[in-house]
Amino acid sequence: MNISAFLNPVKEEVIEESHLTHKKQIGNTITIFKNEEDFPDLEDYQVALLGVEEERNAVDNEGCKAAPDAIRHALYPLFNHWPDLKIVDLGNVKSGLRVEDTYYALGEVFLTLLKYHIVPIFIGGSQDLTYPIYKVYENTGKLVNITAIDPRFDIGEDGESLNSESYLSHIILHQPNYLFNYTNIGYQTYYIDNENISLMKQLLFDIYRLGTIKNRPELTEPLLRNADIITIDAAAFCASDVPGLKHGSPNGLSGEDGCKMTRYAGMNQKLTSIGFFNYNPQYDINYQSANNLAEMVWYFLEGFSLRQNDYPTTENRDDFTRYIVHLENYDDLIFLCHKTSGKWWMEIAEHFIPCAKNDYDMAMRNELPDRWWQFYQKLM
Repeated sequence: MNISAFLNPVKEEVIEESHLTHKKQIGNTITIFKNEEDFPDLEDYQVALLGVEEERNAVDNEGCKAAPDAIRHALYPLFNHWPDLKIVDLGNVKSGLRVEDTYYALGEVFLTLLKYHIVPIFIGGSQDLTYPIYKVYENTGKLVNITAIDPRFDIGEDGESLNSESYLSHIILHQPNYLFNYTNIGYQTYYIDNENISLMKQLLFDIYRLGTIKNRPELTEPLLRNADIITIDAAAFCASDVPGLKHGSPNGLSGEDGCKMTRYAGMNQKLTSIGFFNYNPQYDINYQSANNLAEMVWYFLEGFSLRQNDYPTTENRDDFTRYIVHLENYDDLIFLCHKTSGKWWMEIAEHFIPCAKNDYDMAMRNELPDRWWQFYQKLM
């Protein structure tokens, strides 16, 4: 399919106003779709930047559709350190007459990128866009893991129409359902009803409070390594670092936390999309939010450039050291550690689950890792 019909080129003024004075800046080193008659050949690229100017299902966040170009202004002047990484900016998905039309266009573009094995970085718009992104996987016939960096779960109220604060319930209830796991990183308990926390646990989803992540940021690496889709709400970050929000919080992740996590995300070779949503430029202060989000995109690209073939398969088993741990009252637990990257995995019924060395250490103390038990229950 020719997806150019669904896309608007990047405006010339966005490029001109990005202060591109050095030949190695990102804006001067990537391919930018800026002329409708000259659409890039998708076979040439690994990563695509894709803006979405859609806010009609945003909850009290009018103005977030302006985010794509604001992030580009901050990203283009940064330096490109990955000459072998093939990056294209495909402009912005056209807004349809109805929001459903935008969802359709977004889905068609993403489906085509999947077929070309191109990982899109979605920028701008509201977080309900995660739903049409998820629906594309219906065409792949595979189960999907979603990881959200978000202060809330976004499950809304019973029967609530699709919006930026209810998209997850629509994903959970969608039929056919191909969501295998949902992981939340950094939820803030005071924003969430106890019943919804209980629901997440009943569904065997992985949820991690902000305090847990702040105290042990290394926990996020295996969580992000297990994701097919990563959706990031700008509200996950404290307002002092990302002020571009109408209802920001004094507490949250730092911009540095975000850069660490997006670097982890980039290194995940099974990841097929990442999105940065809900940023609203009209509330930004001195472009601070745009700069922070652009730096997170930069770190994602750096992580992507460092990808290794460290996902266990039948073909690369010799690249791993295999450990078998005997636990009382349980079957033996099998761990794999990649000899080069040092990343750890658990093998459960021919499934490979990202984990940390701490999980292996727990097993050696005759303690069953929570991560093992959580996954095992899903198979029962």
